[in-house]
Amino acid sequence: MNPTTFFSGPKTMACKVKKISVAFDPLNESSTFTNGDYISGRVTLEVVKQTHIESLFVKAKGKASVLWSENHGKYSTSVYYDKETCFKSIQYFIEENKRNGEDGYSLLTNESGQCYSRTVEPGIHVYPFTFQIPRHDLPASFKGCHGKVVYFLEAKLSRSMSMSKKAKVHFNYVPRGDMSIPYLMMPQHGYKEKKFKFLTSASVAMDVYTEKMGFHLGEEMKVKIDIVNNSSRTVKPKFSLYQKQSFFASKKRKVHTKVVLKEKGDRIDPSTKQSVTKVLKIPPDTCVSILNCRVLKVEYKLKVYLDIKFARDPQIKLPLVIFPAYVTQEDKDVANTEMGIGSKS
Repeated sequence: MNPTTFFSGPKTMACKVKKISVAFDPLNESSTFTNGDYISGRVTLEVVKQTHIESLFVKAKGKASVLWSENHGKYSTSVYYDKETCFKSIQYFIEENKRNGEDGYSLLTNESGQCYSRTVEPGIHVYPFTFQIPRHDLPASFKGCHGKVVYFLEAKLSRSMSMSKKAKVHFNYVPRGDMSIPYLMMPQHGYKEKKFKFLTSASVAMDVYTEKMGFHLGEEMKVKIDIVNNSSRTVKPKFSLYQKQSFFASKKRKVHTKVVLKEKGDRIDPSTKQSVTKVLKIPPDTCVSILNCRVLKVEYKLKVYLDIKFARDPQIKLPLVIFPAYVTQEDKDVANTEMGIGSKS
């Protein structure tokens, strides 16, 4: 599998530094990593003349940010922006003298255990690195209407009396999620009754049941509805899974919703009782729930409602928490073995 890479910097022979790049070795075709994974790669520096380096480092970072604007009248517009660092780790190949080993940063050495030289000769120089992604859950990679969560590696080269040069490459992050939380595995239930004002004895009621709250991407969700149609109208059960994106900045909130799945059941005749079971498959290509980020959230709800002509449809909403597709530890070990990555603690 080819490493993912990104190149940056001018390619003219007039510059001492011809090119700087950063690359990593993906664990899978989607370049997706999760909690505790090791992400290994290299910074490659190509120089055409002897060069003195002030500092050279690579940074692994996750960042969430939101941005939107609102119009207030004809000539007034407010812009709302906020950001949050999900995690950050920096490894120096060549450390700034002024840092003096500040905590939170590490200094890498070469294969001989020696510090990298500040003076590099013409040619291609490769600096390998390995980061470990934090073991606790971080917000998943996400791109929404007014915000995003991104994860990336960035290399930076600094020299005296010269502009800094950078290279960056993004990678996907999806948390494992903790399905062991008790309430996620508990059944859900909702009840709704609608009485028709013009006919005091006419009503429609429904009980909705789901087997649990937490589901994996691609998993099937069984929804059961007990319907009592004490009316002269035909009703039809309908199902909608929708996503709610919330963005937060300057004590304001911006909300965007979208439907990710719609289904419908068979009609229920007047003056009848009937139980309906519908199996819905969680779309495998949607985003997982994001509930652990200060500046944005991604939530899901299942809406079940009865379509009644010439009347307001009674509806029930049940919250869902969506996790990544289920992957066993054996699958992870096989993937690491294929990439030549042994178990690390």
